[in-house]
Parts: sequence; structure tokens; C-alpha cells
Amino acid sequence: MSRYFLILSIFLLCVCTSLSSRAQDKAFQLKGIIIDSLTQKPGEYFTVALKKDSAVLKTVISDEHGRFSFSAIKPGQYLLIFGSIGYQSKQLSVKLASDTDLGKVYMKAQGNDLKEVAIVASKPIIKQEPDRIVYDMQADPESKVLSVLDMMRKVPLLSVDADDNVKLKGTGNYRILINGKPSGVLTRDPKEFLRSMPANGVQKIEVITTPPSKYESEGLSGIINIITSKKVGNGYNGNVNARMQQPFSPGLNANLTIKQGDFGANLYGGTGVWRVDGVKVIDIRNSRNIAPASSLYSLGFQKTDNFWAWGGGELSYEIDSLNLITAEINPYGGYNQQDLGQHFDITNGPDVTAYNMNSSTRYEWRGTDYTVNYQKGFKDKKEHLLTFSYKFFDNKEPQLNDVSFVNFTDPNYRQDNVSKSKEQTAQLDYINPFKVVTVEAGVKAILRSGESNFQSLKFSNLVNDYVVDPTQSNVYSNDQNIYGIYNTYTLKMKDWTFKAGARLEATYVTGLFESTNSTVKTDYFNLIPSISFNRTLKNSQSVSVGFTQRIQRPGIWDLNPFVDRSRPNFEYVGNPDLEAVLSNNFELTYSNFKKGSLNISLTYNFANNTQQRVFEYIQAENLTKVTSLNIGKDRLLGSNVNFNYPITPKWNLSLSGNLNYIWIEGMINGELAKNSGVTGYANFNTSYKFEKTWKANISANYGAPNVLLQGQSNDYYYLGFGGSKDIIKDKLTFSASVANPFQKFRAYRNYTEGPNFTQERIRENYFRRIFCSLNWKFGKLEGSIKKSERSINNDDTKKSSN
Repeated sequence: MSRYFLILSIFLLCVCTSLSSRAQDKAFQLKGIIIDSLTQKPGEYFTVALKKDSAVLKTVISDEHGRFSFSAIKPGQYLLIFGSIGYQSKQLSVKLASDTDLGKVYMKAQGNDLKEVAIVASKPIIKQEPDRIVYDMQADPESKVLSVLDMMRKVPLLSVDADDNVKLKGTGNYRILINGKPSGVLTRDPKEFLRSMPANGVQKIEVITTPPSKYESEGLSGIINIITSKKVGNGYNGNVNARMQQPFSPGLNANLTIKQGDFGANLYGGTGVWRVDGVKVIDIRNSRNIAPASSLYSLGFQKTDNFWAWGGGELSYEIDSLNLITAEINPYGGYNQQDLGQHFDITNGPDVTAYNMNSSTRYEWRGTDYTVNYQKGFKDKKEHLLTFSYKFFDNKEPQLNDVSFVNFTDPNYRQDNVSKSKEQTAQLDYINPFKVVTVEAGVKAILRSGESNFQSLKFSNLVNDYVVDPTQSNVYSNDQNIYGIYNTYTLKMKDWTFKAGARLEATYVTGLFESTNSTVKTDYFNLIPSISFNRTLKNSQSVSVGFTQRIQRPGIWDLNPFVDRSRPNFEYVGNPDLEAVLSNNFELTYSNFKKGSLNISLTYNFANNTQQRVFEYIQAENLTKVTSLNIGKDRLLGSNVNFNYPITPKWNLSLSGNLNYIWIEGMINGELAKNSGVTGYANFNTSYKFEKTWKANISANYGAPNVLLQGQSNDYYYLGFGGSKDIIKDKLTFSASVANPFQKFRAYRNYTEGPNFTQERIRENYFRRIFCSLNWKFGKLEGSIKKSERSINNDDTKKSSN
């Protein structure tokens, strides 16, 4: 099968290369690199305006390497204007008759005479591209003190609810990548890692709403790509960050980068702790429409102890100007310990039961990611590349539940579940930018294997020890092999950009229950299209339209039939019969970047047979059973708005919001369940740069309730104040902030109902948080480490629903 895909991909490459080479037009490219004349470093985020006959035709911003480019420019005489805060403006006259590379454009730092500046632009926080929105973390002063999770509250299209769950356009069906690659540390519960990840180590966050065909087709709402790589060069530099948060959450992370000639290395690592005590947990359940009536009420207090650590090393070697090898290793690990003491009051008709329960749940994770990339360049064009990538990761996720009772007839019990997973990925990517058309194609194979060895043990008074219950013990294994090819074309004309492509994927899934020697097999093919159009208008305006299909594949934790009874009277079990879900997504976006930035988008998506978390009340056992089923039919109509405006060179204002209406329905035990409602969020942020390296920031956001098939959550809000001070300019920075200072706890509520019950779970999380950090930068670098332009990005499995 993989040989067939490779042959077909090569054939498509030959066809598209032949077609695209004919797409010629009298339009040229104009590019260059901005350099600081004093430091010889690249000029980041300079504004470059293309002017003709006293009218500005286009405006671009140089990237972090100082590069800028204008495409599809007609022949003629033009004037280029360069500018940025702190630099003298510069003008260049250019006569364009062919593709022109200006080479290095040197910019001088200005003195005290500000009148010379013709164009000024502070580093833009938000950038709109045809298929994504990019948020520059380093341009936001709060990134020096907050975690990545807290910074995500400010990123357009993203929101964080009261239980720290990240939402993309109001939903949780998306994928998270780090530097375009998946990581085992993010496979199950990404909020734990994001809460510990300092934002000052992140360069930018990309929210990809119309993923091109080179990405795996998983993630119904899109992809969140966290970019941590930084430019480095000959010499060395490093960064050490120490932080403290109340409730108790100390953390430390560091990185060191070394570059000498063609060799580069980047070493990094970090650790953190999150400990809270006295978190109130309430469970309420009432029967309805059945006799005899029953009810459950429990009140408890939870203690949580989280620990995590991660590290890594990346090596880069330039064999010559056209050949590059990179390798990376990323170990990680941690645990989450939850100790809960609860009192239960249960009624069932005339019978009344009261008892106490003490439970201890320990969930661990540990693993390592390994990646190797080889990149081959070509002499005709710098962007003409062939890349081979290989990635392997394995992880273990043991879970232990220990439950004991006081004044209760059921025996104490333990549950032990050891989950393991391994994944290998090999891919080949090719890109060739012709004058008007850019062609991309590739092949990919993903081989996954997972295993879960679970058993339940009940305490026996006869032997005074725990005894294995064979009816609740099993070994489950799951293999998932995916083979794919893709082909994408990008056509750039004067004011138009067209991007179209398709991805063909074949998936083979096998599940095996060793104790019963039973097998579950599923095979399916998907052809996934992706289309986007972008029209550039006058005065830095643009309109884009996009359509793509996305797949949601169940993860091993959703397929795992392990029965989790860590909460008595509630049972959580996986479903090995879950199937993949196909979603159709449409998006229309308007952007305006004349001074600040304004983005307005309308979205619509629909999917059938969606995976829904289903709650069922079993009266005879006085038990709520929770599992996942392919029963849903979802529709979403939404709008997104983001506005960013520099009121003055020192004062910036940002507003964003998302408003969705969701329709969900599905059959549960032969009865049709329906729900609909409004979801969304609103964000406000303003920052001010004072004299003498002081910075201040205020942020606030509100989130509407989440709408689920059988219920909804409550709404939530967030208010934060922060500031930073450079103790030693560009070397040592102290930062501090406070979130929600007027309320210590806030209840997070989940309401669920069915034909014969209503249920509510209330968890009072710590709401008030105080942060402080100290960040030290050292060393000096020149030049830059070269990194592979393409890498593995497996975004094709659903996040955990936990």
C-alpha cells in the first residue's frame, strides 16, 4: 500500500511541475534582507512600503530574519520606504524589469531627532495569513511572567474556561503541535503541560483554521501550533527563568544555545510543581420519572499534588550550503496525585445510606521523543527543498486508584491500569516555488501501537489482602497504521492568492482483547480537500475564503475498555468500537492592517456520527455510567472578531471575541437527545510602556457556557493586572501579575440530564492567583542556526476527553 502511495505521489509531482512551469505572467518578485548597520543583526518587524506615483500599493513587515518580499509586482518604477521605531527612515528607488533581490538593506539607529521617521511600526502582536492567525508572544510584555496557558486567553480564536480547558472557536476538537511536531507530553491532557510552560520561551502561537493538505487531517476545528525555536548564531547565549505562583507553584526553566561554524546545539529543560489543598467537590444526582425516587449528594475536599519535568537537546549540522541534518531528543515525565475525602448521603425510596470515602488517584506519565530531519536544497532557488523526516516516541501512563470506605458494606478496592503507546513516523516532503505557482507534495506513514493492562483488586477479609477480580481485568492492545499522500498548489498573482490541495489517507486499525481472544478491525480511506482564496484590497485590506474537511480519530484512551471506578456510584469506560468522524468547515475572513489590525470571520461547520460523551443512569445499581459513542450530529455557525490598535507608540489596545450557535443531537438508548445554545468568549487587553523600561498590562475575558449533548457548564470570567521592569536592560527582568484579585475560589459547574436523572458536579477551583518571575539572559550570538524548513506534524488523534 505504501509503495502505491509513493508511486502516485511521484506521478502527481511530475504532472503539477509540468503544469505550473507553464503558468507564466509578466509579474515579478522583489525581496531583500534588512540589517542593523551597527550590530549587523537582522532587522525584525520593520515596515516596508511599496509606493508608486505617490500611492502606497502594498505594505509588508520583515520577519524575524529581517527578510521581506513583494510578489506579483508588475514592471515599472517604484519607491521602497523602510521604517521602524528607533531607526532612521530610508527610501530606495527601484526599477523592476525582472525578479529582483536587493540583498542587504542597512538601517541606521536614529538619534534624538524623531522628525526623520516617515513610517513607524512597533512589533505587531497579531498577523493574519490566508489560512491562520499568528500571535507574537515576544511582542506582548505579559509573556515574561505568565504561562502559555494564561497567554492563550489573549490569542484570537482561543479561550480558556474556568477549569483551564483550552477551546478553539468555542470547541475542544483540535490538535496542539510544538514547532510543527506532535509531542507525547500533549497527547492526553495538554493543560497540565501548558500550565507549566513559561510563555517567555515561546516565540509565537499559530491558530490554523484552514490547515493546508500537508497537515494530517485530524482536528475538527483546526490546529494550534506553538513555535519555540529562536534565531541563534556563532557564539552562545542562554536564558534562566525562575517563577513562583500562589497557590504554591514554583518553577524553573533554562536553555542554552551554542553555534560555531556549521554546528549548532540547543539544550533546554524545566520543572514545576502545582499544589493545592481544600478544593471543594460536590456531586448531586436526582432520579426523575421513575419509582422509587433516588438521590445522591456528596461533599468532599481534594488535595492535588502535580509535578512535571521536561528537557531536550537539538543538534544542527550544515554539511554544505544545500544539505542540512538536524536531530532532537525530548524526555519528559511527571505525576498527578489527587487525594479526596468525601461524605455520601444516598436515598433509594425509603432506604437511606450515609458513609465516608477516602480515595487516592495517582496518574503518571513519562516518555521520550526522538526526531531526525534531512533537508536537501537546490541551487536554482532557496525555497526549492526536499526534506526527509523520521520521528519515534514512546510513553507510559500508569494509573492507580485506591478507594476505602467507612460505614459502608462494599469492600475496599484498588484499580491498576498501565497504558503504553509507541509511534513511528516517516515522511518525505517536496516544495518548488516557481514564479507564480508554488508546488508542494509528500508521502507519509504513521505506525502506532498502544497497550493497556488493567486489573481490579477487591479487599478480602478471608485472606486479609487484595484479590484480583478477573471479571474486571483484561489486556487490550491497539494498532493504528496510517498511510497518506498530499499535493498542494499555491498560485500568487497581483492581488490574488489561491491555495488548493488534497490529501489521501488510508487507515488500518486492529484492536485485540487477550483475555477473550477477540479482535476488532476497522479500515477506511479518506480524500481530504483544502481550498483557500485571498484577495488583497486597497489600504492594507484583504478578504479570504476557505474550505477544508477534517477527521477526528479516537485516541487510545477513548478506545481503552478500562473501567475507571475512582468515584463510587460513577463509572467511566472506553469504547473500542469508536470510529473516525469527518467534519466540513467553511470560513470567510476580512482583514485590515492599515494601522492596527482588524479581523472579522464567519464560520460554519457540520459533522455526522460525531463522538459524544454519554451519561446513563442505571437505577438497579444506583450508578451513572459514562462512555463515548458515535451518535452525534453537530452543526456550528459562528463569528470571530479581533481588533488590535496602537493608540500611541506606547499604548496598545486589543479586543477579541467569538460568538457561536451550536446544534447537537444524537440517539441514546433509542431516544433522541437534542441541545442547542450560544457559546463564545470576549477578551480585552491593554498594555502601556512607561519610561525607563517599565511596562504594565490589564486583561479581562468572559466565556459563555459550553453546550453539550446532555447539558452544559456555567459561564466564567478572568481579570488580570501585570507589569515588568528591566533591572538590567535586555539582561535581567522582574515581572509580576495578579489574576482575579477579588475572589479566592470560583465554582466550575457541569450540569447533565437524561430521561431518568439530573446530575451536577461542582468543583470550586482556586481563582485568585499571584505570579512573579525573574528572567536572566546571557551570552552573545551572531549569524543563525539553520533549521529544517519541514518537519513531522502528526495532528491526527483526538485529545483526551478527560
